[in-house]
Amino acid sequence: MRNISNKVKLRNKATEVSQITSKRLSKTLVPKSTLRSSDLVKRLFDIVFSLSVLILCAPVYLLLAGSIALTSSGAVFYIQERVGKNRQHFYCIKFRTMIPDADLHLEQMIAQSDALRQEFSENFKLKQDPRITRIGKFLRITNLDEFPQFFNVLKGEMSVVGPRPLVPEELERYGKDIDQVLTISPGITGLWQVSGRNDIPYDDRIRIDVRYVKDRNFWLDLQIVFRTILLTVMTKNNGAY
Repeated sequence: MRNISNKVKLRNKATEVSQITSKRLSKTLVPKSTLRSSDLVKRLFDIVFSLSVLILCAPVYLLLAGSIALTSSGAVFYIQERVGKNRQHFYCIKFRTMIPDADLHLEQMIAQSDALRQEFSENFKLKQDPRITRIGKFLRITNLDEFPQFFNVLKGEMSVVGPRPLVPEELERYGKDIDQVLTISPGITGLWQVSGRNDIPYDDRIRIDVRYVKDRNFWLDLQIVFRTILLTVMTKNNGAY
């Protein structure tokens, strides 16, 4: 009887250890973010919304692609390396809005102008950028240059709404906040885009991205999508350039 009792105790102890180990492993191997039901809702929305836009707006997509091809030489798309969720690098797709070899021209421009070098180092953009084509200017102020990013969303690299998709050189600017910002996928649009976009100082952009990560929810995403659509139609003073 004593042997049977000892075996039962050992079995119960083993079960307790197994349960504790399982709980610890689940916390370690399964990120807390994956356990949020809202993440599943967000992903479903991303897929349905992206497919709807790509299907319903296919004629517009083809018209824009044709306009780029006919009005300037070079590729229709501009593909750039960005950093996404959990520091995963991916290639972000946009309609090309600049002349061919724009990056090479940028190097030459900032090498010849201290003012341009300073502006680009602060914002990673130039407000009066001579590299932008005529059709490119229209695409930028209407945000239609980001249309192809819906393919990034379908691949799971981006979300419809999220923080800005950052180039690797920007990570250092975010300091300690970068770890929090990269816990979720970057978005085609976001709180920054509907709050003034490029007119906002860079440090404020960081604070807006952090605020979105902390406060994100499905209803906030819907508001941002609605405001983005309004800004696409009402282009005056929308901060895009």
